[in-house]
Amino acid sequence: MKIIAIGRNYAEHAKELNNPVPAVPVIFMKPDTAVLKDNKPFYHPEFSSDIHHEIELVLKICKEGKHIAEKFASRYYEEIALGVDFTARDIQQKHKEKGLPWELAKAFDNSAPVSEFLPKTKFQDLENLHFRLDVNGTTVQTGNTRDLLFSFERIIAFVSQYITLKKGDLIFTGTPAGVGKVNIGDHLAGYLEEDKLLDFYIR
Repeated sequence: MKIIAIGRNYAEHAKELNNPVPAVPVIFMKPDTAVLKDNKPFYHPEFSSDIHHEIELVLKICKEGKHIAEKFASRYYEEIALGVDFTARDIQQKHKEKGLPWELAKAFDNSAPVSEFLPKTKFQDLENLHFRLDVNGTTVQTGNTRDLLFSFERIIAFVSQYITLKKGDLIFTGTPAGVGKVNIGDHLAGYLEEDKLLDFYIR
């Protein structure tokens, strides 16, 4: 299982970090050791003083595919979850300044909490899915799939031109604006429509 993540897939998020809005999907990866399940606590790593939350919708690939046509891409996922792409922003900034890869800032252990998955058939309109993240009871991020720069199908088709997708792979589809620092003791709760799927603490 691999995690493929899409950066800057909401225009307002790109702008808040002073990044250009991309013309094609921005891709990075996390290892399977980044996954954190069952709403277990996230232990703040000592190597960073600026870990940011990034709430995202996550697709689970249901069958192997490569060179997938966009018109068929919806056949390659059946379930959706919420995830958090924890990012060591201080490390990422240093690496960006030097033109270095992001892995140390993105791929560290437990940096990808993932909720339970729900069947996509539960939702009437996948192009109008609302989700949000609350920290300590205050909403800090809200997103809707209508604002995606690159749709689920476009992402799957694009990635599959370069990387074979296999059953069980996860795709983090990008975060909306409002990312921010987490602190030890914070309580994070994530909602997809009206379902609370994420509910965990920073330790």
